[in-house]
Amino acid sequence: MSTNHAQYTVSSLLDALNVITKGRIVTDWHQITSGSNPYVVTKSSNIPGKSVMEIPGLIFGNVDKPITKIGVAMTLTESVIELASALEIELLIVHHPVADAANSGGVPFAHYLPLYNIDLIELHEAFHGLHPGVAFMHGHEKLQTDINFGGIPGNVLHTGQALDDIYTASDIIRRLDLYTDRATEQSLLSFEKSLKENPDLKETTLANPPKLLSGRMDSRVKHVLHFFPHTGFTVNHLKQALELYPETDTLIASISRVRKDHPLVKEAKQRGLTFIIGNPHSVEILENGIPLAYGIQLLLPELEVYMLRERVTASLLGCSGPPEILQYGKDMASRYLVPPSKKERESHQKLTVFN
Repeated sequence: MSTNHAQYTVSSLLDALNVITKGRIVTDWHQITSGSNPYVVTKSSNIPGKSVMEIPGLIFGNVDKPITKIGVAMTLTESVIELASALEIELLIVHHPVADAANSGGVPFAHYLPLYNIDLIELHEAFHGLHPGVAFMHGHEKLQTDINFGGIPGNVLHTGQALDDIYTASDIIRRLDLYTDRATEQSLLSFEKSLKENPDLKETTLANPPKLLSGRMDSRVKHVLHFFPHTGFTVNHLKQALELYPETDTLIASISRVRKDHPLVKEAKQRGLTFIIGNPHSVEILENGIPLAYGIQLLLPELEVYMLRERVTASLLGCSGPPEILQYGKDMASRYLVPPSKKERESHQKLTVFN
């Protein structure tokens, strides 16, 4: 049960977020139509009807609503909404942009969120570049950040210098394992495999470990370029960055990753650069979510703040549940989803005539 005594409102939280983001929050919808807020951006793959506009601020809710308990998450899903409801969370702050139905179980926010009295705020690009934590976790001091490298909104590039206790590529990989508590995650998965008798169970973070794609574990690290492939960073961007920062000896790609045959890796090998794949997207809740939550708590100290972290696992179909649910799935598929074969129809007709 909450023991908070301060009277905070959604407006109080928006004010706090405006302090944290240095004025990037949308406070007037005119900022959207006028284009005066550079952090209001549209993301599109040119698929009709599937673009989304990022609006850092209150997406759904009432600025005057009192709040005592909030949740911080990376991406809004129906699982996040349901957990927030169970915890009686009154407002969710999510990092990634949201869209009706896509982020709310296939139904509009207006139908779902009021059921649980949940308001909704998004941040994303308005939060990028505000703190050096992602670089710090990856073992370098951020010297410069461009959050629109090559003119692409969200194409973030950090330049950095290795921290005093970072000498080699292996130091970075060990550091990432420590900060993400990989050992505990491995123990948890091992226990789950044993409990479910499913030795092939996979989990996102453990299935995507930090790794070295170019260079050696003992390769020296001093000058770092740190980028994020999913934001649109290309080989041409890498070449451009290396012209700007020719002293670079180490490349780090994180949040998303590339495979060993990717053109970025080939370019790194041709230039004799070390290339490290860092943290996957599944731990951005640690990299960006936890600093955001502590920032809010410093400004609104009597507000309860929960971290909502999703954990995704995968298994082969035949190992994905107890016998009862597997048989249920087979029955639903065979009886209702897949038309019977000609042989099955003929067999059924003969049986009907016989009866």
